Amino acid sequence: MSDRTQAFLEGGPDDLPERIVPIPPSGTDVKIEFRGGYEHFKATPRHADTRSGRLLVYEWWERTEFPG
Repeated sequence: MSDRTQAFLEGGPDDLPERIVPIPPSGTDVKIEFRGGYEHFKATPRHADTRSGRLLVYEWWERTEFPG
């Protein structure tokens, strides 16, 4: 069974605290605040079997840093 409210994050920093996160209501990219910036993840057509069920995979694609 697939859960459409959570995503599995693939890639990005190895020490990211969570790999299973809520999907934004708008269906946009997932943006995670981490170490003075944001890690950005885009939806893929793939799914992963996780401890929380079968989830849509979001793949890391960039990091942006906070100004200053």
